[in-house]
Amino acid sequence: MQGKLITIFGGGGFLGRYVAQTLLGQGARVRVACRNANSAIHIKPLGNLGQVQLMEADVRKPASVARAVMDADAVVNLVGSFADMNAVQNIGAGIVARAAAEAGVEALVHISAIGADAHSNAEYGQSKAGGEEAVHAAFPSAVILRPSIVFGREDQFINRFAGLIRMLPVVPVIGAAARFQPVFVGDVAKAVAAALAHQDGRVLELGGPEIFSMMELNRWIAKAIGRAPVFVEVPDIAAKMLARGTGWMPGAPITEDQYKMLGSDNVVTGTDGLAAYGIVPTPIDVIAADWLDIYRKHGRFGSSPRQ
Repeated sequence: MQGKLITIFGGGGFLGRYVAQTLLGQGARVRVACRNANSAIHIKPLGNLGQVQLMEADVRKPASVARAVMDADAVVNLVGSFADMNAVQNIGAGIVARAAAEAGVEALVHISAIGADAHSNAEYGQSKAGGEEAVHAAFPSAVILRPSIVFGREDQFINRFAGLIRMLPVVPVIGAAARFQPVFVGDVAKAVAAALAHQDGRVLELGGPEIFSMMELNRWIAKAIGRAPVFVEVPDIAAKMLARGTGWMPGAPITEDQYKMLGSDNVVTGTDGLAAYGIVPTPIDVIAADWLDIYRKHGRFGSSPRQ
């Protein structure tokens, strides 16, 4: 990667921070392309002078995408959304791949998700599958990575549940039996860097070393932050009604599409990408202890729960 210019679409987000840091550490130059360049200003200090460039681009707008890939050696597309999913994750993915091919870039890595399936009941799964097809149609050698739930200090998954467990004496759990294989964001970033160097058109799934049901994960979080709420499994019919009735509202506990996604396990069933690249998956308890103390009584000054 030494001296290479890598355009990262969606590089200002949670995963983007770690992908940029990994590539910068390997000597690459990084161009972070996102809808609001100011949202990626935190990437600047991760590189040396002149090593990070910020620019505005929207994967739904071909002209802005073409500008973002100009003179780039490689492209990484991290963009995902639970809104306007088909436009962003299907059509937008194709726009990025075609622009990369037309610009003559050497490598493309596209981030999809476990659950990408043209026959999925959820629009999220359908749009992800459509995006994968569009990417390989335009750029056959591109590597597609499908991570399970990605965790890390800034995630919106573990932190969300930890916040609820901290506040509520009784915690409702939707999709209690659904299974996940949480993967550390730093491991996903390493896989992205490895995939840029091995363009073989593969579709690889990324998962951590442990599989949890939704209920097990909530109980693990509670133990890690020293809390002991009562967990109540929400009946499926009640969860479905909640998703349909309130899922359209901002900040809703669950959308209808997210409810549909809980109908399938989010675990590795295909080719294990971390193993393929020789990456040892990081257990969640090794990383989470570094930031979950903010959810404990008295924070970092309180006593840590015994393991």
